[in-house]
Amino acid sequence: MSTESAVDSTPVRDLLATAVAALGGQERSGQVAMAEAVAQAFADREHLLVQAGTGTGKSLGYLVPALLHDKRVVIATATLALQHQLVERDLPRLVKAVGSIPGLDASYAVLKGRSNYACLHRIREGAPDDQGELIQIPEGSMGAKVIELRKWAESAAEDGGSGERDDAPRHTEKEWRTVSVSARECLSASKCQFGQECFAERAKEKAHKSHLIVTNHSLLAIDAIEGIPMIPDYDAVVIDEAHELAARVTQAATDELWAAEVERAARRSVRHVEGNEADDLADAADALRAAVSEAPAGRFERLPEDLADALALVRDAARACISAFPKGDAKSGQEPDAAMTQAKGMVQEVFATAERMAANSEHDVLWRTEGTDRLPPTLAIAPLQVWGQMRDKLLADNTVVMTSATLMLGGDFNSVARSVGLKPMPDAEQPWRGIDVGSPFDYGKQGILYVARHLPPPGRDGLVKAQLDEITELVDAADGRTLGLFSSRRAAEAAAEHVRKALPHLTTLAQGEAQLPELARQFLEDPHTCLFGTLGLWQGLDVPGDTCQLVLIDRIPFPRPDDPLMSARQKAADQAGGNGFMQVAATHAALLLAQGAGRLIRTTSDRGVVAVLDPRLATARYGSFLKASLPPMWPTTDPAVVRQALTRLSSSPR
Repeated sequence: MSTESAVDSTPVRDLLATAVAALGGQERSGQVAMAEAVAQAFADREHLLVQAGTGTGKSLGYLVPALLHDKRVVIATATLALQHQLVERDLPRLVKAVGSIPGLDASYAVLKGRSNYACLHRIREGAPDDQGELIQIPEGSMGAKVIELRKWAESAAEDGGSGERDDAPRHTEKEWRTVSVSARECLSASKCQFGQECFAERAKEKAHKSHLIVTNHSLLAIDAIEGIPMIPDYDAVVIDEAHELAARVTQAATDELWAAEVERAARRSVRHVEGNEADDLADAADALRAAVSEAPAGRFERLPEDLADALALVRDAARACISAFPKGDAKSGQEPDAAMTQAKGMVQEVFATAERMAANSEHDVLWRTEGTDRLPPTLAIAPLQVWGQMRDKLLADNTVVMTSATLMLGGDFNSVARSVGLKPMPDAEQPWRGIDVGSPFDYGKQGILYVARHLPPPGRDGLVKAQLDEITELVDAADGRTLGLFSSRRAAEAAAEHVRKALPHLTTLAQGEAQLPELARQFLEDPHTCLFGTLGLWQGLDVPGDTCQLVLIDRIPFPRPDDPLMSARQKAADQAGGNGFMQVAATHAALLLAQGAGRLIRTTSDRGVVAVLDPRLATARYGSFLKASLPPMWPTTDPAVVRQALTRLSSSPR
């Protein structure tokens, strides 16, 4: 980029310095470099990938140039935790620090999916059940909680509150459903008698008046990719936690269908259609149940004939049922019939999913789930890839900045760029660049990467004695202080049981024994504690300090060979002339490894070891790609060196 094209970085530097000083923080070189790069990307309308290590202060690194941009900017996060941090901490403090500067529009709003807001129609008018009657709130703890949620929502309506689920009294998923609706159940503001008070509509109205909008990856995908208008027009978008973007977009575009859902839609429709259309839909549900039960679990290379027939039957019956609903409102000139609106919405959703599955497009992956003791097997369908949609619909219309602590996999941005629709540079159609603004941590001095090269390669039968003994020796040397990240719940539980027996003086917790926040609290409070778990712990768990000095990873987290979507994507990459294993499986593993290893060093004073008990990281050809994705810690394969280091750390004065 030429010097002449560079924007004046003075306003960005000055505003960032003002914000950092007012917030009592310390300006970091990586934060400044990021803020300047984001401002330049906005000015040049060039896409930007920014790897910003933990502790860089990346939220200010993009919020400051976003405030200075002359048009609306959307901030999209993957997790509610980061969204909450931005809205409840970072943005209010930033606005307080710089909001009085003349000419600076510091207005912001939050947008979430409709089911995240309480629904005043459901609260005041009730919800029709399968027989079309109002749900009677049962006596007891759930009834009391629902009444509490209703009172909270009414108070929020009176006081101008948000009505957001995050602000509600503590509740369960089931309790929240009694006071909320999904998008398909909503009557729409124009037809609902409470539309003027609607929390979701008020949030949209505030967003239309705001300079910054904070939302999530899924809502961004629905708005930009599926073309359903959810967000006011914007010029640029910053995608935080961008390493999860492709997965979140895939999740938003994934549909499921099961016979019970079709039956429920049919029951809801019976009293609204005059003919036999609802009964025909119920019969189609029976055919679908029989076909699904006979179909093999896993991905369908070719759709079984009886399943194809059943899907076509559901599709056609749902289409006929939709046509049989009365046109217009059930009570002409009065409030629309909520039961009919919801019933028709359910049938429309069944039709759309069945039509998509029956089409059996080469652009989709269709599979049957295994089913559990509690849930029957279902059909699921997901897009084979999402990079094309992102390139054509998100990247083509807006300037996009993507940031995360883990965007460079294998040492460069190419893997992540490819997954979100950016072509290898130079990309004349959609120019982009990637920068690594570094980290405030000295990984080479603060952390050790230990690969247990002497252990046997992991097998399909879970942890073997050599691995369990290695875990015990490392945990003993660390005197607890261990976060164990395992590839399966069975492995985590086996390791926890073994450590409890071998080291009874330590506290060993396993995921599933309590809610994750409670387990994290116990882990933080007592350094002589081990916490073992699976994917929920690999990402997002923040445990700085002496609590965590050893991160154990039992095996390289490749996707399961029978994962329907991953296996289909790997095969497609091979057929296109690429290396499916490296593009799909190894990239997936590299991302999770980087996220898992990132749990160790969270502050400049943290010290410790990341121990990978899978020798393939040291011996396999793809090992160098995986290691290049990890923080640059000091490497070793010597178990004695690692045990000595952990012993010194555990005995050093606090």
